Parts: sequence; C-alpha cells; structure tokens
Amino acid sequence: MSFLDRLFGRTEKRDTVSAEPVLPSMWFPRGPGNPEGLSTVLACVNAIGSGIGSLDVYVYNTSGDTRTEAPNHPVARLIRQPNENQTWPDLVEWLMGSVLLTGNALLTIQYDGAGRPTGLTPVPWQCVQVDRLASGRLRYTVIAWQGITRTYLDDEVFHLRDRSDDGLMGRSRLSRARDVHTAAAALQDYSLNMWQNQATPSGIITFENARPAPAALDELKQEVRNKFSGTGNARQVMVMSNGMKWQSIGISPEDAEALESRKFSVQELCRVYGVPPPIVQDYSNNTFTNATQASLWFATNTLLPWARKIEAEFKRSVFGASSPFEMHIDLSSLMRGDYATRWQSYGIAIQNQILTVNEIREQEGYNPKQEDAA
Repeated sequence: MSFLDRLFGRTEKRDTVSAEPVLPSMWFPRGPGNPEGLSTVLACVNAIGSGIGSLDVYVYNTSGDTRTEAPNHPVARLIRQPNENQTWPDLVEWLMGSVLLTGNALLTIQYDGAGRPTGLTPVPWQCVQVDRLASGRLRYTVIAWQGITRTYLDDEVFHLRDRSDDGLMGRSRLSRARDVHTAAAALQDYSLNMWQNQATPSGIITFENARPAPAALDELKQEVRNKFSGTGNARQVMVMSNGMKWQSIGISPEDAEALESRKFSVQELCRVYGVPPPIVQDYSNNTFTNATQASLWFATNTLLPWARKIEAEFKRSVFGASSPFEMHIDLSSLMRGDYATRWQSYGIAIQNQILTVNEIREQEGYNPKQEDAA
C-alpha cells in the first residue's frame, strides 16, 4: 500500500476468488503438551529471545553514499515504545518465542493519517489464518480477543518466519524434529513417574531365623529411625544381631540409563535451536576455553542470523522496499559485560583512527572530553 493510499484512507482491492488456505504446520497447546515444559526448550527460547532483545537497535538513512543515524524517524520511536503494553525487549522476546515454537510470528502495523507507522501489535499465531490470493499475495485473517475478525494484506503486517518449505509460511523446528522432542518429553515423564510412584528404600533388613513378631518389628523400625536416620546420625556404625543382615538398595541400571539419556536429550534439543549447551547451563563437557568460544559461536551463528532476518523483514514491511531507511541491530552490545575485550577493541579503533576518544566516550555514556587550553 502506497503513502498516498494510507494518507487518503484508500485500501487495495481484494480478490474475491476463492483463496487457498495456508495453515501453520504445528500449533502447540499451553497445557501438558507445551514444549516449554521441557527445560531445555524453555532455556533455548529464552536465551535467543532475551539475547536479541538486549541488543541496541538503530535506524539509519542510507540515501547517497553515506549512512547517517535517524533517531527521529517514526520507526526509531517505535523501537523505544512499540505499543502501549510492551517495551522493545518485551516485544522481541514475544516475537522470538512465537517464531521458535510455531515457526511464525506476526505483528500488525498501525499508521497515522500521514502514513507513518505508530504501533506494532503482536498477534498470537493461533489467532491467524493465512490465505494465498489469486494475485500471489497473502491475506492474513486475524481473530481479535473480542471475537472481531480483521483482514490484512502482506504489506500491512510484520511476518517473521523460521525456515519455510514453500517460501510463504514458516515451519517450527520442533515439528521438523518431532521425534527428538517426543523422546525428550517421554524421558522427562518417565523420570517424573519414577520418583513419584516408586517407593525405593535405602536398604532392606533380612532375617536368617524366624521373622520377629509384629511388636518386635515395630520396635526395630523405631530404633533404626532414632539411631541411623537424619544428618546427625550419618555414617554411624550399625550392629546387627539375631541373624539380621543389611542390604543396600541403589538405583537400577535401567533407571540410571534413562536418567543418563536425559543428558543426551539436552544436547539434541540444543542442536535443534542452534544453541551451545553452556548457554543453557549444561556444563557437562565444559572447559574455560570452550565456554568462551560458546558465547562467540552463539552470537555469530545463532543471534546474528535472526537479527538479519528481523532487519530484512522490517525493511520489507515497515519501511518499504523503496525507502532509504533501514534498521540495524548492533551485536557489539553483547560486549557490554566483557569490559576487557571492549576496551581493547576501543584501543585498536583509536590506533587505526576509526573512532575518536569523544566518540568512544559517547558510546560509554560519558561527556565529551574537553580539549586542554593552549
């Protein structure tokens, strides 16, 4: 839709022919089947969403041979406050959560009378049906919370997709790796049921002679509790009499193997989302060196591709393909917590005359350095 169309309130003529429905490949319920019930899935989604949401975002004017920041552009104001209920990090976390779990994330774009974008409203993917029109364009039918149905064309929505099979709709990674998710969920259910339903004592007392009377058994149980239960009685010497023997009971090999398999399922789910295991607090094969490399790998191979997809979709839907403006997500913000590396890079930038001292001070939030009087 052009600027003049938005200015005068004109809408594009919609095709009236029957449309071909394109439905999401997999919708996840919020109940027990929710994939975020697996801690690894939850940790991966949170790591990617909060990682991108914490990055600085800028709007640039790329007209001519230079690129200059445009802090007063309407989209720059959207980045500061995308809608009445969410901040930019909140919106990005929602956006990434939706696309990582369902394969798609949708934002409707609001405009003022002059055609300037004024708001980005998230729409749960379960409330969206997408039709392909005869012209090849996509029509999004959105059911609002009040039951009101509205339709949008593809240039009126921000649609972030995971990898697509048809070039139109994204497909969730868990639907592609359904067996991985199913196996991990089954192992979690097995472990939960094992601890909830099994009564596994720490040991058994057996009798070589005749079984004592019930009263004697109750007295023996109470004596064992008093003398050998609790942290204060740990490692006490137990003296058995009357042909009694103590036999320790540990976890069975089958149960131990199931618990070990859960560790492997963590690595499998990390592969699905492209997240290094140390990022989701799996330090089973961790060293100082590979922990550092994991953070670099996460920024380069996980966050950067998603940042690029968000930038490209903003260019398509919010700015428009012919606009000289573009969004830039700055991954150097990840160095905020790494003071040594950040200041070393500043030193290299000054040495090679890439940045000045005052430009670095501005990035760090300091006032410009005053030149000494001659």
